[in-house]
Amino acid sequence: MKAIEIRQSFLDFFRQAGHTIVSSVPVVPQDDPTLLFTNAGMNQFKDVFLGTGNRPYKRVANSQKCIRVSGKHNDLEEVGHDTYHHTFFEMMGNWSFGDYYKKEAISWAWELVTSLWNLPKKNVWATVFKEDDESEQLWKDVTDIQHSHILRFDEKDNFWEMGETGPCGPCSEIHIDLGEGYCDRQHVRGHVCGVNSGCARFIELWNLVFIQYNRDPSGKLKGLPARHVDTGLGLERAVAVLQEKKSNYQTDLFIPIMDRIGEITGKPLGEDATLPSFRVIADHIRALAFAITDGAIPSNEGRGYVLRRILRRAARYGRNLDMHEPFIYRLVSPVVDVMASAYPELRERVQHTTLVIKSEEERFNEVLDRGIEIFEEVAAAIIKKGQKIIPGEEAFRLYDTYGFPLDLTELMAREKGLSVNHQSFDTSLEKQRRMARKAAKFSAVQQGEWDDVSSGSESTFVGYETTESKARIRKVRKDGDRIELILDQTPFYGEAGGQVGDRGEIVGDGFRVRIDDTQLQGDQIIHRGRIVEGGNVSQKPVQVKVNKQERLSTARNHTATHLLHKALKEVLGDHVNQAGSLVSPERLRFDFTHFEAMTPEQIDEVEKRVNLHVIEDLPVEKFEATLGEAKRMGATALFGEKYGETVRVVKVNDYSMELCGGTHLDRTGEIGYFRIMKEEGVAAGVRRIEAITGESADKVLREQKHILSQIQAMFKCREDEIEQRINALFEERKELQRKMKSAQKSSASSDMNRIIRKASRIDGIQVVSSSMVVDSVDELKNLGDQLRHQLQSGVGVLASVMGDKVQLLCIVTDDLIHEKHLHAGHMVREIARLVGGSGGGKAHMALAGGKDTDRLQEALKRVPEIVKKYMASSKT
Repeated sequence: MKAIEIRQSFLDFFRQAGHTIVSSVPVVPQDDPTLLFTNAGMNQFKDVFLGTGNRPYKRVANSQKCIRVSGKHNDLEEVGHDTYHHTFFEMMGNWSFGDYYKKEAISWAWELVTSLWNLPKKNVWATVFKEDDESEQLWKDVTDIQHSHILRFDEKDNFWEMGETGPCGPCSEIHIDLGEGYCDRQHVRGHVCGVNSGCARFIELWNLVFIQYNRDPSGKLKGLPARHVDTGLGLERAVAVLQEKKSNYQTDLFIPIMDRIGEITGKPLGEDATLPSFRVIADHIRALAFAITDGAIPSNEGRGYVLRRILRRAARYGRNLDMHEPFIYRLVSPVVDVMASAYPELRERVQHTTLVIKSEEERFNEVLDRGIEIFEEVAAAIIKKGQKIIPGEEAFRLYDTYGFPLDLTELMAREKGLSVNHQSFDTSLEKQRRMARKAAKFSAVQQGEWDDVSSGSESTFVGYETTESKARIRKVRKDGDRIELILDQTPFYGEAGGQVGDRGEIVGDGFRVRIDDTQLQGDQIIHRGRIVEGGNVSQKPVQVKVNKQERLSTARNHTATHLLHKALKEVLGDHVNQAGSLVSPERLRFDFTHFEAMTPEQIDEVEKRVNLHVIEDLPVEKFEATLGEAKRMGATALFGEKYGETVRVVKVNDYSMELCGGTHLDRTGEIGYFRIMKEEGVAAGVRRIEAITGESADKVLREQKHILSQIQAMFKCREDEIEQRINALFEERKELQRKMKSAQKSSASSDMNRIIRKASRIDGIQVVSSSMVVDSVDELKNLGDQLRHQLQSGVGVLASVMGDKVQLLCIVTDDLIHEKHLHAGHMVREIARLVGGSGGGKAHMALAGGKDTDRLQEALKRVPEIVKKYMASSKT
């Protein structure tokens, strides 16, 4: 069977067993801040297990796209070096929410594996938790597995927990014995093939988790009122077994990608030396394609940094295949060809995904070779000293200056039999982050259990109809004067879809709470704030009031965001898609896919189109529909958002229609005025617009009018003459600067003899160091050539500040290169470190740059000392 048929056979099997088949959620979680990426099929049902949400079905199955590259589930280091670990994979699963339990789960799993997929029963093994007598007996009663093939294991292998606290339970795993020829640990002394022995002969296929306990903060297990089933079966492993392949990478999920790598690199696929590189690149491009498609962007923090690590790791392995130019982006196409039938979003965003990866590759390629060169020098020095550990400071320098993630440095170190000092790396990193961490705030109550105040349904949202209502408090938890509340019903909007949570107040009998933020957790709406009067809450009704002015300002910005999205598509093209947003009372921020900066004319046109629809005072309709109905009507569904079967549609006349749960105006005229304040790039292929509406926009217009009046008074001219007057001033300034620089350059060239006369002597060698005024690096090089010629014998360092950076040039005369083995590239690199930079070059002339202009003079003073150091090392 092909992979697509195996996936479908699983879903069809459970559909016939009464399960609802649901779609995979994005690999970028939108409503779970504890996860960087969706890493298991159960993620979308987490609220059900926690008791904060429910579903209209009791049985469900799907195939979920997953990424595991961080935290507890981190398979990154194994990828490429074995046959079955991946960063991206599909997890097929079936779930029961308080419906069937162990008997049915075990029976169905056995039937699917041995009857539908025809795996030999004699090769199938089952494991159970060491204390789970029930599961062991069920395996004997409802299947015909060999009883000797049922094994017991401890908590490490057969007890599943969501976290340190929360739902948990024993699990039963299905393993397959592939045969002796599959073992990859025969060379390991004392290795014995077996289930959970760590070799590729016995492969875990399916994990059946039986959620029956809740672990409280003290560590005790308590029985749950409803018991659930949560299973996970890796598609890649199942395909390899059913296609009788020794490696997941030999299946039809990977071969088209591997073949394309071979075509691009010109390297044969079967060579042992290059096989890990093929595997790593094939695996990593799948993770990159799915993550970027679902809205993640490579960056320096969070999931963006994880993506950057993956891409740079793939680029590093590309060097093993002699690939020094961007090529990973060319592998998006085979990923789409293999996977788009199951995940059509890949094809819909293929251009965006390809360009993001290409841009990131180009950025990294600029520094990769130089970083590798630095690493090789550091490693060589360590090995020469007979040491085995690379200082963490050097690893941090590679990270900070050249963008090398720590695991990339560790990878290169392992290839040379070295390791990295993690502690000193972490110390350097912590020092860099200290200021940011000091500025961080967290206002939520972080400790303590919820206290029940009253019973009944909770968190019914009534905020579309009103901003004020009566309610009863269902749950509360406090920490000093900080408080969190859950109500039976509330007009407060919980942060979602880019719209910030409402602020306001809750007033009860003898107390008043100022609400500073409202958050959604599953189906619960949590009101966070501070007690400003009283303190003891009760079952008596409370008055709940949203700040009406802020709600109206937020609605202005949210409705304007929909108009902006449509206008961007009209002006820039249909490739524009939302990549993130923030809607607050003060402003709106809209991130969108586009691959170059907008021109001033395009910005003006977008702003003009939005305001035309504001002036037209169009009706804004809000209604509910099924997801299918909304899409058939043409409503825009945002990538990365999770939608239920019933969705809310926001329709602006016949102009814009989007799926959106936020709060909106009734007519566009209420926006007042829309003004774009900034357009900038935030990541490869992603631009950002910041804009304001209503009172904020009016305030800016008045301020700008005042400034314009002041300028007009200063120039004593009419308003339409201001631009002409300013241009004349700029031309006059440019001419003065040109004359001044011309005089300075002439002086610099004529003063070369004076500079040489001031040279210091180190062991009889002339050493020159001086700052110059030049316009470009080429001019600095010309002065360097002059200095080499006039100096005849010596070392010279010339420096110039260009903009906000330092440029350094080091020259060494030929006699000192041959006789003293001095090297300009080595010396200029060390000097550059003093100004926060790097560089290098040839022995006779080398360039470097730095960002710390304030330390330039200090660096120049230390030139003789650095030259003396290299003179001494050349003698040894």
